[in-house]
Amino acid sequence: MTTIQFTVTGMTCGGCVNSVQNVLTALPGVQSVSVTLDPGQAKVVYDPDRIAPATLMQTVIDAGFGVTH
Repeated sequence: MTTIQFTVTGMTCGGCVNSVQNVLTALPGVQSVSVTLDPGQAKVVYDPDRIAPATLMQTVIDAGFGVTH
């Protein structure tokens, strides 16, 4: 397993945190997800053989948030 942490922008409330957490948790190969509002960050433990970091970040973008690594 590999861990990646990246900044998530555009989250304004607990609902946003839940949205980001839910879309990441639903991805194949993701073992665990921790999302914080302040600071806006996501920490994901994932299987690099099953999913790429770019896919994780693009999923957050597709959900309507910004990402910086």
